[in-house]
Amino acid sequence: MGAAVRLEGVRVSFGATRALDGVDLHVATGERIALLGPSGAGKSTLLNVLNGSVTPSAGSVQVLGADPAALPGRAARRLRARVGTVHQHLELVGALRVVHNVNAGRLGSWPAWRAALSLLRPQGVAQVAAALEQVDLLERMYERTERLSGGQRQRVAIARVLVQRPELVLADEPASALDPALAGRALALLSGLAAERGGSLLACLHDPALALAHCTRVLGLVEGRIALDAPAARLTPADLADFYGVRR
Repeated sequence: MGAAVRLEGVRVSFGATRALDGVDLHVATGERIALLGPSGAGKSTLLNVLNGSVTPSAGSVQVLGADPAALPGRAARRLRARVGTVHQHLELVGALRVVHNVNAGRLGSWPAWRAALSLLRPQGVAQVAAALEQVDLLERMYERTERLSGGQRQRVAIARVLVQRPELVLADEPASALDPALAGRALALLSGLAAERGGSLLACLHDPALALAHCTRVLGLVEGRIALDAPAARLTPADLADFYGVRR
């Protein structure tokens, strides 16, 4: 299979703190990968390198065949349309209605005139409704997003990626504000979306059970380095206990 992601010797520093320290990573098209590790291990930074919002201080990055930080404006826009991100802090506009925040997932593939028109008269309402129905929020489609609970806003962010239908899904704690049942459904939706497009998923998760249930491969990060890399089907509770036990 081709490579969805290829990192070689990637380093990222924030002042004196090294968030990623020489990361080598190959993600084949179609893989669904869980990123595990304690807070501060570098998981979010890794996803931000892949979506182009963080530029490494060293190393090479290839995402769907291109370096996101090196692309000029129009090419960068085309790549962003192929990569969907569920951000840790969601990146929603509270003053806008839910329909507009969900439609933001398609701005990269729409011409500017259609994006502007959609703020006055929402476009693609049927697709938005279908995505919101999948996350049990259809009845909130025209509500101001700031009026939703934290878990509901998280589901809006997931619906935004569902309408985008990207080739690569990057999800930073997509189930952190959800109850166990909804968390499982959210991961199943994102995993299914990646599989439907023949694409790939990388998800930062705190719950190893979600990782084993919905991902094909597990990566564990410690202090900016990959300390665990194994097929999910081969990992045992003892393997995970050993991984987390190192940091107790």
